[in-house]
Amino acid sequence: MRISTLTMYNQSVSSMNRQQTEFMKIGQQIASGKRIVNISDDPQAMTQAINIGQSKAVSSQFSDARVGVRNALSQEESVLNSVNDVYSRAKTLMVQASSDTLSDADRASVASELRGLYESLIGLGNTRDGNGRYLFGGYQDDTAPFIRDVNGDVSYVGHAEVREQQVDGDRRMAVGHSGDDIFRSVHSSAGYLADAGLTNQGTLQFNGINIVDSNHPDFGLAYDIEFADNAGQMQYRVNGGAWADYNDPTTVALGGIEVELEGAPATGDTLRVARGQDNNMDIFRTFEKALAVLDNAAVTDAQKSQRVNTLRTVMREFDNGMDNVLTTRAEVGARLNELDALDTIGSNRTLAYEQALSDLVDLDYVEAASQYSVRMVGLQAAQKAFVDMKDMSLFKFL
Repeated sequence: MRISTLTMYNQSVSSMNRQQTEFMKIGQQIASGKRIVNISDDPQAMTQAINIGQSKAVSSQFSDARVGVRNALSQEESVLNSVNDVYSRAKTLMVQASSDTLSDADRASVASELRGLYESLIGLGNTRDGNGRYLFGGYQDDTAPFIRDVNGDVSYVGHAEVREQQVDGDRRMAVGHSGDDIFRSVHSSAGYLADAGLTNQGTLQFNGINIVDSNHPDFGLAYDIEFADNAGQMQYRVNGGAWADYNDPTTVALGGIEVELEGAPATGDTLRVARGQDNNMDIFRTFEKALAVLDNAAVTDAQKSQRVNTLRTVMREFDNGMDNVLTTRAEVGARLNELDALDTIGSNRTLAYEQALSDLVDLDYVEAASQYSVRMVGLQAAQKAFVDMKDMSLFKFL
């Protein structure tokens, strides 16, 4: 069989082109630093690399989300610290105002400072984050959560639920707390307190509340005590039950607790004894009650008793408020610690992704340099063979 000159030319050119392609491929790999330049180089490895790249991008999004959540929680923690300082100062002022050595003018001065704390607390409740959203507005974070009504009373108009952010594959974290959680709640462990209200007409005063039997079946219930003059005898009843004679002073047993009472109540006077969560939980209402008795001079014995009762109740409500803020700060701190842990896990995961991606697509420069030399020799050999072959013709001898 004879091989034509055209066939030999085609074979030589094809060999040079093949060697040239392989040589250029190695050069492109060295220039890019990647073993896989085109999907056709290794389809299976490239598919795995795409999947890993997507997982890496998701991990990066979670990392960015954690940054935003951490900033919000850090700002909240700072605000809660200021709120706690307001409560602490207000409690100190209440202790001062309770002293019998203070005059009405002195208590007016205390009321002036307390009003400043009240205004400061409203401002803290309407704090905005770095994006201009109200920190304690919950879902409704585009409008101020605390507003004053026509009577000057502060009310919460935000949402009770808060936004959540996906901070890891299986973890959604609440971004802060609502105004209800901070300013209108108490911890579940808040104990009993008494509240005589602001409408009593007698000189009834309550002192300590003693826990006698925390295992009593009625322990934890709320108790409303009413007073009435029945046939010349002052009596009281609890939660609408049977009337009992009232003596000054007296101790009333209420399902595992005892409350000490003194003074002369008037018909229609009431006293509520309940746990913090069953009593007033609105800290703004607490400020308003304190200001109401401090702004007005107490002239009669009934007014003085009302002031004593109110200040005692207010001090306990401030204590409950501080406990709630401290509990919330602890929760914020726990979330920040969790974010740190998730950052560590995320960094390790990203490092593993990068290592796996490198194993799939990154170039081994030592092997590539060796292949580069081999391909260069092969290309040169193909070129030399073509040069030698093209001179093999009988026409040179004619």
